[in-house]
Order: sequence, then structure tokens, then C-alpha cells
Amino acid sequence: MTGLLDLTGKNALVTGIANNRSIAWGIAQQLHKAGANLAVTYLPDDRGRMKSKVEELTAPLNPHLILPCNVQDDSQIDAMYSAIQEKWGRLDILIHCLAFANKEDLSGSFSNISRAGFQLALDVSAYSLIALCRGAKPLMTAGGSVITLTYIGGVRVIPNYNVMGIAKAALEMNVKYLAADLGPHNIRVNGISAGPIRTLASSAVGDIHKMMHYAEKIAPLRRLVSQLEVGNVAAFLASDLASCVTGQIIYADCGYEVMGSALFEEEKTEEG
Repeated sequence: MTGLLDLTGKNALVTGIANNRSIAWGIAQQLHKAGANLAVTYLPDDRGRMKSKVEELTAPLNPHLILPCNVQDDSQIDAMYSAIQEKWGRLDILIHCLAFANKEDLSGSFSNISRAGFQLALDVSAYSLIALCRGAKPLMTAGGSVITLTYIGGVRVIPNYNVMGIAKAALEMNVKYLAADLGPHNIRVNGISAGPIRTLASSAVGDIHKMMHYAEKIAPLRRLVSQLEVGNVAAFLASDLASCVTGQIIYADCGYEVMGSALFEEEKTEEG
């Protein structure tokens, strides 16, 4: 990497890597390419399978730390940041790539979502950003950059996205409020609204393949965004090139967000 997009010496925490299709994996690769030191997390399970998967996948990036973190457990968040403080002393970049909802809440009638399902989706997908920022703030002694992932379903109705759309709407407002709250500490908070990408998480959304086909057909660039392209946007937001950018939602979707819904009606007519 050349110019100002140089993250050499920066310490970055990347959450949400599940496998090689994860957007978090694309971001981790590009941060590493730009010179950042990496710490990555995994969701702990009884058999240790997730830890093994993340260790094997991220080995080429030589992460300094591989840490368990269930964001519904404050003690695990505290332990994670304690380990980072002991290893690095400070944190410069926080990547939040976490979202979850029950599969039954990602299809069917929106009004049938249970109270428990609603609370779960909002807790994991939106509140977790607040919890992670609270722990990161004392470690970002030289300022920092926080980046989260969102989707257009947080501002427009997307079939079957259901409760996750509400969670993403909350997440996007979290970005704005956290930007205002943390700005005096020179901590920037931004979101990347990526176009549809086939990941483990997106596979739970009903008819995801139809959504991807439609986005590919309608987007001005006539293609879908890749994990590495989202990683490039994240690297930019983490760098000094974006030193004045905070509280923003950056669309990385090959232009799909600018297109009108009338094109959808045209497609339905053509297909009969």
C-alpha cells in the first residue's frame, strides 16, 4: 500500500469472521495488506470448532490475538479488551461485523415476529456496537476508527429481511449517536452498507438468491460487490484518508442504492 492509506503500526480488532465468505474476512485481509496488526474474535462453542476454524483461516494474516467473544456476555467483552490492553496497550481500529436473528424471523409475516426474537436480533445486531465501543473507548488513546456493517434493508423494506431490517435501522442510528458521543475523543464511527453477498448469515434470509440476482441486474455496475471490495472501503475508513469522515453510512453496493423501485415493476412485467 502506498500514500496515506497506510495502516502500519495500527492495531485493529476484527469481529465476526465465521468462514472464508464472511465480509469480516475480506476486511481483515485488506487491513492486513495495509499493514495493520490484527486481533480477531470467534464465537465460543462447547467443542471449540469455531476457534479452530478461525485459527486455520486467519493463520496467513498472522493475527496477534485470537479471542473468544460472545457479545451477549459483558464479561467476555471485558476479558477481550483486557487481553488487547495487555498485548498492545492501545487500540486504533474496531471492526464490528456482527448480526443475528432467528431463521424463522427472516421470512414470512413481519407481524408474527416474537418479542424474544425481536429482542435477540436487536441485542446481537445493534446493541453490541454500543457495548464494543464502550470497551474500546479507553483503549483508543490516540483516537480511532470504528466501522460497522449494515444493509439497505435498514432504510427500505426488503422481502424477508424482516426483523433484521429493524436491527439495521437501529444500528445506523447507533453510528450517528456514537459518532457524536465519541467525536471529542477523535474516535470516528461509520457504517458500510454493502450490497447482498452470499455469506453464512445471508443464507438464512428467505429467497436471498433472488435478491442477489435482482441486485446484479439493476445495479449500475451490473454486478455484485465482493468481500474484498468492502474490505477496501473499510481500509479507507480506517486510514488517515478518511480523517474527517464520521457518522456516515457509505454504500458499497455497485450503485444499487440509487436505483428506483420502478425497475422492479418492469422486471416483474417482463417475467410475466
